[in-house]
Amino acid sequence: MDLAELRQKPHLSPSAINDYMDCGLLFKLGRILKIEPETRPDALEFGAIMHRVLAEFYKHKLEGQIVPLLDLQILFEAWWKRATGNGPEITYKDGKNAETLLLDGKNLLSAYYAKLPRDDFNVLAIEEPFQFTLPNLEIPIIGVLDLVEEDESGAIIITDWKTASKSYSEDEINKNLQLTIYHMAAKANGYRGREILMRFHCLIKTKVPKFEEYYTTRSEMDEMRAMKKIRLVWEGISKGVFIPNESWKCKGCSYKGACDEWFKKEETTL
Repeated sequence: MDLAELRQKPHLSPSAINDYMDCGLLFKLGRILKIEPETRPDALEFGAIMHRVLAEFYKHKLEGQIVPLLDLQILFEAWWKRATGNGPEITYKDGKNAETLLLDGKNLLSAYYAKLPRDDFNVLAIEEPFQFTLPNLEIPIIGVLDLVEEDESGAIIITDWKTASKSYSEDEINKNLQLTIYHMAAKANGYRGREILMRFHCLIKTKVPKFEEYYTTRSEMDEMRAMKKIRLVWEGISKGVFIPNESWKCKGCSYKGACDEWFKKEETTL
């Protein structure tokens, strides 16, 4: 399955659905009007590189090899320096810069490596693309499963890698829409009839960096709720309904200038 090809056609993705639900205007500016982001947030770049490093770790595990911690840290440093030295300027949160985040990355990998479960899970796929459709929805949902494993009992473990500034609450994990979509994707892409467990591997950028592992499951009711939300999201997009939602997330938004301009326009020109 070629994800790049799938992205060329009309589709929804977990991130697009979340963008629309967070702020309809954000969705419109970035995904409909395709305006270039005005800033490159440090958290976005940091998370993307950490994701690449963890994917590399599991690619080697798939081949029966365990990459030493030092090699992972060297890999992170190389990719981080390349990212911070090229492309649009990264915007850093107060008190952070390229050097402090490089240290954070190495320390987070140390925390991850120290608590990483030394299990016998069988790695089935890394960064596995998916596509599925819902009844009465004319557009496919596409995305990528970070890590798919099988445990000793034959259960399927779907892992999503996260970097965050604080620990997740039980509610945040159990009601996370992205994980529900991943559960539906796993069933639609070859794992129906298997026990499916969902898992966050979360690297937390607290003063003392830490790694936490969260397991969760999804019920039929969880999937019904997700399906209804997704259909309503698509209905809103199809009808051109893009309601701005001003929240704490506005502070780090990459479309602040475009958002201000949108609000300045006369209503008749929108």
